[in-house]
Amino acid sequence: MNSKPHPLSEKEVRDAQAIGGHLLQELNQIILGQETLVRQVITAALAGGHVLLEGLPGLGKTELIKGLAHLLDLDFRRVQFTPDLLPGDITGGPILEEKNGERNFVFRAGPIFCNILLADEINRASPKTQSALLEAMAEARVTVMGETRDLPNPFFVLATQNPIELEGTYPLPEAQLDRFLFKVTVHPVSAEVLKNILQTRRHGKPPQPQAVAQAEDFIQFQESAGRLHFPDAVMGWIARICEASHPDASQAPSMIQQYVRFGASPRAAISIAEAARIDALLDGKTTVGFDNVRRVAEPALSHRLILNHQARLDRVSSQIITEDLLNTVSEMHKPLPKEVIDTKA
Repeated sequence: MNSKPHPLSEKEVRDAQAIGGHLLQELNQIILGQETLVRQVITAALAGGHVLLEGLPGLGKTELIKGLAHLLDLDFRRVQFTPDLLPGDITGGPILEEKNGERNFVFRAGPIFCNILLADEINRASPKTQSALLEAMAEARVTVMGETRDLPNPFFVLATQNPIELEGTYPLPEAQLDRFLFKVTVHPVSAEVLKNILQTRRHGKPPQPQAVAQAEDFIQFQESAGRLHFPDAVMGWIARICEASHPDASQAPSMIQQYVRFGASPRAAISIAEAARIDALLDGKTTVGFDNVRRVAEPALSHRLILNHQARLDRVSSQIITEDLLNTVSEMHKPLPKEVIDTKA
C-alpha cells in the first residue's frame, strides 16, 4: 500500500509559487496582452504536458514557445514542419560510418532528443510524419531500427498549428490530439497592445529572456504539486465531467447528446487533474479546489471531444460544448432519483 505524501510546508509552497510567479512575469513581458494564454502554457509545461497552440500566422506562437524554453533553461530544439519532412528528420536514423576499415550503420539522433521540442506548424506535415511523434508524446521514447531509445527527462512537445481551413494543412488524427494536455487558441491582441508593441519593439522583436528556473526547479515544482491535497469531492467532479462528455451517459447534457459522437478518454481526466494541481500551486494553495479544475478543464477537454456532422452544420464549437458541460455538471454529487434507479434495476 502506498503511503500518503508528506504535506507541503508553507515555505515549500512559497518557494514553488515564486518559481511559477517568475515564469509568469517574464513570459508576460515577452508576449504582451496574452495573460490567460501565458498562464495556460506555463501550467501545461510545469505539468510536463504537451501543448498545441492554434492561431493565424504572426500572432507570436513561436516566440511564446521559444521564450518559455529560455526561461526554463532546458535543451530546446525547433523543427519546421513542411510537406516534404520525413519521420527520420525528426527521430533520427542510421548513417553509414567507416571505422578501422569497416563500414557499419550507426544511429544518429534527431532533434526530438531534447527537453522541449517546438513542432512549428505541425499540421503542414504529412500524416506519416506527424505519426513519428506518437510514441514520443505518449511514452517519452523513440523506436528506430527495432531499438527503443529513451528521451531526456523532462520531455514535452510545444506545437503550433494553423487553422485547418488554410491551404496546405493536414488535420491531426484524434489519437495524436489526445496526447496534448492542452489545446489553446491564440487570439489577436487589442489595438492598445498593438500600439505598445509598435512603440517599444523594433520589428516586433521581444526582449531576450534570461533563465529564471533550472531543471532542478522544474522537477521540484512537479514533485511539490504531487503532494497537494486533492479532495475526493473535486476528483469526483472531474470524473463526472468526463463521464458526462459521452452522449450515451445518463448524466450527459443535451448539447453533448446532440453534437458529440465520442466523449473524453481517461487521459482527459488525468490531464485535468494534473493541470489543476499546477494551477493551485501557482496560486500558492495547498489544496486543489473546484476553481482550479474549472480554469484548466476547457483547454484540457475541448480538443478531445469528437463532434458529429450536426455540430458542423450548426457551427457549434467544442469550446461552447465544453463550457456548457462544466456549467451543467454539478460540482457536488447528486444521487439519481429513486424512480431512475428503479427503472435501471
